[in-house]
Amino acid sequence: MANKGSINMEIGNDGVAVITMNNPPVNALTLSAIEELKRCYQEAIDCDNVKAIVLTGADGRFCGGLDISVMENVHKHGDISLLPDASIGLVVNKIENGKKPSVAAIQGFALGGGLELAMGCNARISTPKCDLGLPELKLGVIPGCGGTQRLPRLVGTSKAVDMLMSSKTITSEEGKELGLIDAIVSSDELLTVARCWALDIVEGRQPNCNSLEKTDKLGPKDESLEILKSARQSYAVSRYRACLDVIEEGIVAGGYSGLLKEEKVFKELVLSNTAKGLLHVFLAERASSKVPGVTDTGLKPRRIEKVAVVGGGLMGSGIATALIISNISVVVKEINHEYLSKALKSVEANLQGFVTRGKLNQDKMKRTLSLLKGTLDYEDLKDVDMVIEAVNENVSLKQSIFEDIEKVCTSECIFASNTSTISLDVIGKRTTSQDRILGIHLFSPAHLMPLVEIVRTENTSPQVIVDVIKFTKILRKVPIVVKNCTGFAVNRSFFPYMQGPDLLANLGVDIFRIDRVITEFGMRLGPFQLQDLSGYGIFLAGVGEFVAAYPDRAFQSPLVQLMVENGREGKKNGKGYYTYNKGSKPEADHSVLQIVEESMRLTNIAPAGKPISVTDEEILEMIFFPVVNEACRVIEEGIVVRASDIDIASVHGFKFPTETGGVMFWADTIGSEYIYSKLKGWYEAYGDFFKPSTFLEQKAAKGLPLGGSC
Repeated sequence: MANKGSINMEIGNDGVAVITMNNPPVNALTLSAIEELKRCYQEAIDCDNVKAIVLTGADGRFCGGLDISVMENVHKHGDISLLPDASIGLVVNKIENGKKPSVAAIQGFALGGGLELAMGCNARISTPKCDLGLPELKLGVIPGCGGTQRLPRLVGTSKAVDMLMSSKTITSEEGKELGLIDAIVSSDELLTVARCWALDIVEGRQPNCNSLEKTDKLGPKDESLEILKSARQSYAVSRYRACLDVIEEGIVAGGYSGLLKEEKVFKELVLSNTAKGLLHVFLAERASSKVPGVTDTGLKPRRIEKVAVVGGGLMGSGIATALIISNISVVVKEINHEYLSKALKSVEANLQGFVTRGKLNQDKMKRTLSLLKGTLDYEDLKDVDMVIEAVNENVSLKQSIFEDIEKVCTSECIFASNTSTISLDVIGKRTTSQDRILGIHLFSPAHLMPLVEIVRTENTSPQVIVDVIKFTKILRKVPIVVKNCTGFAVNRSFFPYMQGPDLLANLGVDIFRIDRVITEFGMRLGPFQLQDLSGYGIFLAGVGEFVAAYPDRAFQSPLVQLMVENGREGKKNGKGYYTYNKGSKPEADHSVLQIVEESMRLTNIAPAGKPISVTDEEILEMIFFPVVNEACRVIEEGIVVRASDIDIASVHGFKFPTETGGVMFWADTIGSEYIYSKLKGWYEAYGDFFKPSTFLEQKAAKGLPLGGSC
């Protein structure tokens, strides 16, 4: 038996060398592991007692792909020579063309480079329900170990394109149907069957398949090229186009030529800003559930199996949907039969939406709905593990709900509020259960949006925080733990985004140009169309909260109030900054510019009453640099655990473009000195809204980044 650190090799009496990847938790491929694999393979090839090789992973997992720290190191040093020679040096030279057949014995998952290793083997044997996939495009790169070439040859061009473009996994059962997996056996039989299969290849009883040389699944060249042409129309982003180009190279010029182009393109993409940003988001997501002094104290999360949702409106029904879709029993509490019936129907409609999108079948929908109950009586909440209050932002109403649930629920029950603005200390003021009160701020629609702000007070117990972090993971949400303040992390950091566009409009910048600049940057909607869709009432209420909380830097504009007074309600009545007609796209309504001019006259902030002249780049900066500035205050005040939590908040809560890495990571690509100097200039010209924070000023003075590491 050869033991080479994270790679073990054992040669059996049957002449089969079993090479096992053993690098917990996912058997990731470090640089040393790749070199150890090469040595083990070469040793097995050179050994006269070895007839065939089985490649497998320890602890019920095959391999999760390249260790992410390899890419981190490449980004840190800007040096692609730090990448391993795995595609040609390992997969082609050692596994695929190594003179002795290899069989992959797969358990758990084979992802990224792990699946690429398996596809380099002559056969793949799997246990049931394994996850198989190539998610590299989600990290800004393409597969780098032959995935773009071998996957189409094993499953066909159309399915390979679908898997690569979507980054979605398939099960081993689907892989068997497609030809990616040769046999599915129990975990007890896996190694025995894999060994026998490898020996059968040696004896000629099973085919010695070299997947890089297969062409039968590709079909006629013209058909494959047409599939790629169609895919290019659907995927305009450069890295997706690059991946399709690499697939085409293999189809036109052969698999090995495709491998060489894949390697070249991978190296080009790995140092791109997109790859750096997406990797940062990936790492920030992993870090966000780690809270010093809480998650590192050895506390074990308690199970939360039954939850009550008080209030079945838009948010409450969305939260209930998110819970039952994750197999958590739910009791929805409402004040009358009409509201309760409406709430339960809303949940059913949400589930039907999953069915329509193919994410749920009718049988699963029925089973999921069976987890949902409704009640008008607080007594029915006595056995729940958690109560989530999701009523309107009314302080006295929320306080009375917390009083009522404390009377009936157990002493272990967690009391949570979905408030987006009101202090948790105020909400729980009338209770004696301060240690188990916290905020669970989900974003609408709650069953679709991934972010959850877990809002802790000074009194919230670490055990409750640990419980709720685990709970959000069960919901497949991304949590960030924040401290109590108006707006918490997301809405607090982005409140300048609600006001900055109005300020620019009052300086005479065209509102439709502002929307265009912001959408071209990557936001899904411009700020004025967002106002139309969210509703002016919600907008005005939100601005009011922040004006009250942060009067020193809030900009108060009469623009939205003037819109209301002129009979405009946004999408609600079809008239806003845009006109909304059923069946057609929103259209800019230039008649609204008269209202903007009236607002300009009232605010009187435009120099000499004339519109300012700005470039598109300056528009972008004047809207997002104040967001960065407020986020600096959030970091300085310790509202978030780490700066990268703001990035997660911006990407998942406010839909800041993911490719940027989040608002603070994006800011650091620009530089604190530049951001400070621009804000200082605008502050002197246009007032306190742009006043640089102390945190930003100090970082800029020392030339330091604002975000730092995860």
